[in-house]
Amino acid sequence: MAQTQAQTRSRQRSRSRDDDAPIIPILARKVREVEQKAQKNKLGPTNRTKFQVIALLMREERARVKADTEIGDAARAELLKRLDGIAQILAKTAARDTSLIALLEPDASVGQVAQRFRRDWLIESGAELSPDELIITRDPEPVAPLAENQVVPASVRSFQLANPFLPPDFSKVQAPVVPVRRLANWELLGPLFKSFEQGAGGRAASMELPEAPAVDRLAPRGLELMKHQARFIEAARLGHRTFLLADEPGLGKTAQSVLAASVAGAYPLLAVVPNVVKMNWAREVERWTPHRRATVIHGDGDTLDAFADVVVVNYDVLDRHMSWLSTMGFRGMVVDEAHFIKNLSSQRSRNVLALADRIRRNAPGGDPLLLALTGTPLINDVDDFRAIWQFLGWIDGDRPSPELLARLEETGLTPADHGFYAEARQTVIDLGIVRRRKVDVAADLPAKRIADLPVELDDDLGRSVRAAERELGARLSSRFRALVEARGLRVGDLDEDLREQYIRAVAHAELEESKSAKSGENVFTMVRRIGQAKAGLAADYAAQLARSAGKVVFFAKHIDVMDQAEAAFASRELKSVSLRGDQTALARQAAIDAFNTDPDVHVAVCSLTAAGVGVNLQAASNVVLAELSWTSAEQTQAIDRVHRIGQDEPVTAWRIIAAHTIDARIAELIDAKQGLAARALDGSDVEPGSADSVQLDALVHLLRSALDGAL
Repeated sequence: MAQTQAQTRSRQRSRSRDDDAPIIPILARKVREVEQKAQKNKLGPTNRTKFQVIALLMREERARVKADTEIGDAARAELLKRLDGIAQILAKTAARDTSLIALLEPDASVGQVAQRFRRDWLIESGAELSPDELIITRDPEPVAPLAENQVVPASVRSFQLANPFLPPDFSKVQAPVVPVRRLANWELLGPLFKSFEQGAGGRAASMELPEAPAVDRLAPRGLELMKHQARFIEAARLGHRTFLLADEPGLGKTAQSVLAASVAGAYPLLAVVPNVVKMNWAREVERWTPHRRATVIHGDGDTLDAFADVVVVNYDVLDRHMSWLSTMGFRGMVVDEAHFIKNLSSQRSRNVLALADRIRRNAPGGDPLLLALTGTPLINDVDDFRAIWQFLGWIDGDRPSPELLARLEETGLTPADHGFYAEARQTVIDLGIVRRRKVDVAADLPAKRIADLPVELDDDLGRSVRAAERELGARLSSRFRALVEARGLRVGDLDEDLREQYIRAVAHAELEESKSAKSGENVFTMVRRIGQAKAGLAADYAAQLARSAGKVVFFAKHIDVMDQAEAAFASRELKSVSLRGDQTALARQAAIDAFNTDPDVHVAVCSLTAAGVGVNLQAASNVVLAELSWTSAEQTQAIDRVHRIGQDEPVTAWRIIAAHTIDARIAELIDAKQGLAARALDGSDVEPGSADSVQLDALVHLLRSALDGAL
């Protein structure tokens, strides 16, 4: 979309009252619309894009006004003043929603939707655009470059020699394309996300599934499918090929995907999974489809069996195997814990999406089975859907896929019509979103509850935590006062709205600095210190539970907290196993097996990040969360390592909370974030809450407390 200065200066504008700048009243109207949405906490993707385009055009117009020699000095001063007014509204809006600041960066990407807004607004202003400006160009899709350490295992070479080419398959018949007329000039991705953001009046985000067969002919002897599992598998058997399987954690998504691949004939199948579960994936293939072989890629793939039916690879080694994986003729691909790819700019996401694109284009028959598995698809906001939808082929960059666009066209509605959002949401759901809750489908699964245990930090470490909070609060307060005074204002004269904007701006600046800080006190070091202070108390409580109630799963975020806990358990003669990120897959699986089967193992000490997904620890019914997560999804995933199919007892998660510290506020913020999935996926009519991170909201709370004298 980049325009040369010559093109910008060459625009010929009609002269009316806004003789010299007819774009300004358009920008003024648009910026007020965005401001009103922001004040109501309803700044969805479309208005975020408008915010970016307003800023871009404002900068262009400012440069043009300054350089235009035909404008008199008085008129120029007046125009620049009006542009300053637009800039102030943008600044106030960004202070309210600090995530908008990233859109103002010089290197922020400008998509097709933004290009279209810019073109349309300039045409409305009477500008004569060059042919290049009239054409909306589509940025090329980012291609994941192959890592330099590409490997081709010996087994793969043997496979390639045995299969020199894949036979053509002409079985897939291309469906007739519905001509796009009504929606041709609409930006649709924003409204599609918004349709989930607004909730659904009690309707869950789950496609209609066929009834389960009367007789279970799929489960091997000794196993039995639950009804919700059988219905999903039946949908795959009947020909549906793309699914976002978003069942709550613990409802057997791995088993469903393994059997779906079997009934769909999706072999060979590629499964991209977290490292912690890749051995369990091979075991589940053997368990549910004993007639199929699974192989797991370790390191450079020296032990790989390229002739196996299912190839399991973890995200961390995928990059070095990209070159040969795309040549294997996979008929299906599963991405487990698909929220791992939500960051589209990460190399991990780019590798997965590039590989999926090749599989979609090259799969024999042209209709591969694509499964995205995650019980927590939404971590921060509905935009987290973007990468998953792209993997499934439902969207193509910034626009819907031809299939989705055709289905939307068939509704006969546009985003301007009443009822469009409900219809659009259902249209996307029908592409393959499947979401079931435990309370609805697993009636026999015991209850789950979260209990908070406040603890007093009375030792020297506890006192240092409170001192660190006061120090950070004082620093934030000082920065707040400096910011206010730099604007020529007095703190006592600020109205509530302006005070809140400055608070959020200071908190955002502090958070960005903290992310790159090598030393000093910040929100991350303070939370770590709180975890260290709680470690002994949390381990004591876990030991009591292990003695009185049986096996316990102990979750922590930091290695030193895990080390303290393991030492405490050893001193009490309680045998424990450890699940950490630096273990090999074999060692980790051995620890899981020991915890679930060995009566002498009392505690599993787990990393929140390394063991919070895909692990079955249902031998316990008590979970101790020694440290809090930064996201509600991470907390839910951790608890559901225990609360899952196979659990016979009610599950209690005990959160150890440091009383009278920021720890208590973080716990409240995590709970408030849980409304996102309930609103977007389960149809619950709950308040969406803040779209900001827990870290940012925690800093806002700390600064408010410091300003109010509560610290």
